[in-house]
Amino acid sequence: MSPGRTPDFYLYAEAPISGARRDGEFVVIRWPDGAELRAYALWLFENRMGDEAIDEQTRENKLDPADLPSPDTLAGAAVAANGDLELTWNGYPTSLHHSGWLRHMHEGRHAHSAHIPPARIWTVATLPELPTFDGPRVLEDDDAFTEWLTTLVESGVARLTGLGNGEDVVAEVGLRVGALRDTNFGTTWPITADVNPGSVANTALPLAPHSDLPTRETPPGYQLLHCQVNECSGGLSHMTDGYAVARRLQEHEPEFYEVLCRANWIFFNRSPEHDHRWSGPLIDHGGPHSPLTFRTFHPVRGFPDMAEDDVPLAYAALRRFSQLARSDEYQLRSVFSAGELVAFDNRRILHGRGPFRETKGRRVLRGAYVDHDEVYSRLRVLMRRKTARISAIPESNTNGGGIR
Repeated sequence: MSPGRTPDFYLYAEAPISGARRDGEFVVIRWPDGAELRAYALWLFENRMGDEAIDEQTRENKLDPADLPSPDTLAGAAVAANGDLELTWNGYPTSLHHSGWLRHMHEGRHAHSAHIPPARIWTVATLPELPTFDGPRVLEDDDAFTEWLTTLVESGVARLTGLGNGEDVVAEVGLRVGALRDTNFGTTWPITADVNPGSVANTALPLAPHSDLPTRETPPGYQLLHCQVNECSGGLSHMTDGYAVARRLQEHEPEFYEVLCRANWIFFNRSPEHDHRWSGPLIDHGGPHSPLTFRTFHPVRGFPDMAEDDVPLAYAALRRFSQLARSDEYQLRSVFSAGELVAFDNRRILHGRGPFRETKGRRVLRGAYVDHDEVYSRLRVLMRRKTARISAIPESNTNGGGIR
């Protein structure tokens, strides 16, 4: 097997550089269209191929930072015969750096958001029905699976049909994405609503728009709900795009929006066996790169954790947010039939259900969680495979566009 040319497993279009020069501790790399990338010498040093710094099998960096040399170890920079970057080092072998790999960094395609489509915020007017896909085809075909996951990330919700009523369906779909997230409920868990419930949780009462497990520092990313049996009338499934509600408040009622983002509540689960707790705002922006998280499961919202002066406004904002979330403008309602699986972003989409109106029949769902990281990783790998299928492009047709 020939040695790898890049420190990852993607296939890059060639993007021959036109010039390279040292500028202090940096290398300035230039392309014929005038684009430039300033790359630090030690970053290039620790990305040397040929099993020098990057392990050939794992494509991971194998250097201890304590062993990095001085930046002036870089002796020279030039354009290689094939258009790659060629670097010479004092005391180390010459290294080659793939031009397309460098171009993709210049274009920002190395970022954590790479290959992840942006969110499409929706209301009932713009998304009157759940995006729906053929379940067996999605599980068997990578292109169909990619389309389903892309829609799921964009809209925050996507439905599969025709999956049957087996207890293992939700795990099969979840594991097609990645690892299931375990919680105190297990890796998969039943949701029943029977006419003779054994617990208050298994009632036919309505469930207000909510997100699961706000009691955790990091609530689960995506939730999968598979309907095994639904013999009841009523009990429509409800979905609301939290992004749309938040945008409405930010634009039209900014005082409410501000306090919802700032004022903390203590969320804790009221259980004899577990005591998970977290303090955070209803609209939780988290850190700089954290996804916006809605903490809206009110049965576990226990105590205000804010200044006393904020409490009245926080309650007024809480009431207004919840009124909008369940309104006809924002809440999409649909029948949940046996054999269907609905996946949704638990940190974005507020889900719930209407009450049951009859006194007979069963409604049995089974759920699982898959974190954002697993969904995004699977999308990137699917894109990598797609790139590999179409990578046989003559060099004369390449345009330096980076990852395809």
